[in-house]
Amino acid sequence: MAQYESDCLKTFRYDCDISESGQEGLKMAVDNDYCCIILETDLNSAIDGFLICSQIRKQKNIPIIFISDCGNESAKIRAFGVGADDYITKPFSISEMVARVNGHITRYLSIIEEFDKKSARVIEIRDLKIDKDSHRVFIGGNEIIMPVKEYELLLFLAENPNIVFSKEHLFDRVWGIDAMGDTSTVTVHIQRIREKIESASSETYIETVWGAGYRLSDSK
Repeated sequence: MAQYESDCLKTFRYDCDISESGQEGLKMAVDNDYCCIILETDLNSAIDGFLICSQIRKQKNIPIIFISDCGNESAKIRAFGVGADDYITKPFSISEMVARVNGHITRYLSIIEEFDKKSARVIEIRDLKIDKDSHRVFIGGNEIIMPVKEYELLLFLAENPNIVFSKEHLFDRVWGIDAMGDTSTVTVHIQRIREKIESASSETYIETVWGAGYRLSDSK
C-alpha cells in the first residue's frame, strides 16, 4: 500500500521515501527535513504508528497524516491526541489523499515562510531596512533616527506586511493594554514615521485604509 501511495504522489511531482519498519521510519522522519509524514496505525514493527507520531511530534511540527483500516472514533481521537494533523480511513480515493497532502504541505510551508520572516534579524522591504539587533532603520542606505515607540510601531507593521491593523490593535500591541493615552497616539506616531521615511524616499510604505486602520505595503 505504501508503495502505491508513493507512486501516486510521485505522479504529482512529490518526492517520497518509504520505510516498512517503524524504527527506521522514525529515524528517517527525525533526521530528514520532510514536509509531510504519512503513517499507518498498525505496522509490522515493535512500535506502532501512534508511538511514532508522538515521538516525531516531540521534535518536529511537520504535518502528520494517518491512514488506517480502522474508522472508529476512539482510534481517531487517539491519533489526534498524539499529534496527528489528519486521519484518512480506508478505502479512500487517491485524489482525496493527494488533496489533503497538498493542503497540509501548503499550509506548513506558508507557516515556515512567515516564521522565517519574523525571526529574521534584518527585515528588508524595498528600500526600507530594519536591523533588529541594533534597533536601527535605514532607507536607501541612509539611517533614519526613530524614538523607541516609533521604531516598535514600524517594526510590528514590517513584520506583518500587507495586513491591516486598527488603531486600537496597534495601540494595545505597542503601548500595552494598560498604557495611558488613546488611539490618537497611534495617528501621531504613524504621521511622524511617514514624514521621516518619505523625506528620504519617494515611495509610500505605510498606507491608510479608511475605516479600518493602517498597513505597511511590501509592493510599490
